Amino acid sequence: MIKINGPTVDNESRCIHYQTPLDIIAIKFKCCNKYYPCYKCHEANEDHDIKRWKHEEYDEKAVLCGVCQYEMTINEYMMVEACPKCNGHFNNRCKFHYHHYFSV
Repeated sequence: MIKINGPTVDNESRCIHYQTPLDIIAIKFKCCNKYYPCYKCHEANEDHDIKRWKHEEYDEKAVLCGVCQYEMTINEYMMVEACPKCNGHFNNRCKFHYHHYFSV
């Protein structure tokens, strides 16, 4: 099982900041190679700035489905609204936060 860091509130990667039924992903932060549910969790638990994934790195597995632990590439995640393995639906409003994680 992949460790999800930060203040999670359940076993599907929801955190104290984002807890809707659709908030089921965690992102591997390039700067520390750790999965966190969101950028706010990373900021509260790390003492370094976030390094964003560059466009040429979008084939890296850096997004985790909190329901089934499926690791997907950034490209794969950006093209779907549900996990390709378990069909758990993602929060489509996360795209408004891409700039925290990815160079867009």
